[in-house]
Amino acid sequence: MARRGHTLTAESRPHGAEAPAPAPIVAPALAPGLLTLARWRLLAMHREAGVGHVGGNLSALDAMMLLHHEMLTGRDRFVLSKGHAAGALYVTLWSRGLITEAELATFHADGTRLPGHPPARGLPGSRFGTGSLGHGLPLAGGLALAARLQGRDGRVFCLTSDGEWQEGSTLEALVFCAHRRLANLTILIDHNRLQGFGTTAEVASLDPIGRVLSGFDVEVREADGHDLADMRRVLTPGTGRPVVVVLHTVKGHGVPAIEGRLDSHYLPLTEEQVREAMLGSAMLGGATGETA
Repeated sequence: MARRGHTLTAESRPHGAEAPAPAPIVAPALAPGLLTLARWRLLAMHREAGVGHVGGNLSALDAMMLLHHEMLTGRDRFVLSKGHAAGALYVTLWSRGLITEAELATFHADGTRLPGHPPARGLPGSRFGTGSLGHGLPLAGGLALAARLQGRDGRVFCLTSDGEWQEGSTLEALVFCAHRRLANLTILIDHNRLQGFGTTAEVASLDPIGRVLSGFDVEVREADGHDLADMRRVLTPGTGRPVVVVLHTVKGHGVPAIEGRLDSHYLPLTEEQVREAMLGSAMLGGATGETA
């Protein structure tokens, strides 16, 4: 895949002030082995902090790494609507050299700028504090409309969970985005089929979610969320309408002890689980589509 310029800067300027023109950072294609390294670092970071939400981080990590290493340019914006996947975002930024190893060690600690949900300011590319599910897509839609009204190029990517599509604010935002025909907006759904209190089918089913959302006059695409080549195929720009990409993923991907398990939503990993995951064949690049 062709290399593209990629710029991320901390959003810390005063409200209304013009952003300085940042020096571009050229992002190479996602290198073989880097995705596995990021997954290992994510596991270690969560284990060191003693916090959970590992399952939903692992299901979203592949897409986040692909976006930040191959898709995003200095003109683009990224909104992490599923804020409890903050760990995956921090490790992704670390893999780009935008967060230091020492700072990852402060994850979830008092006074850190790496809390359990992304902060509104102070991190590269961070514009909103996304915690309550259902807030990310309305914000991303506003960014996409603002860019069009201001005549700015670039795309807005918004990564959502599948459970938050049960939120009225998310569906209302989709109505707005479709009505405005925001073709510069790409919405990704981490469709791991598990949420805080059960499967998405048990809590409030929208299955098949791709067919349901296609009725909103958006372009729906589907892909394996753990296959890089398949995701590259569906992440091309839209043609006149917002794009909704349903990523079929596995909660706890790469850690056999928690794959597809509801308790991976909350419980931290044990030392043994981390060790087994790092040594297991499921963590190898060939098993993750990393070299595709």
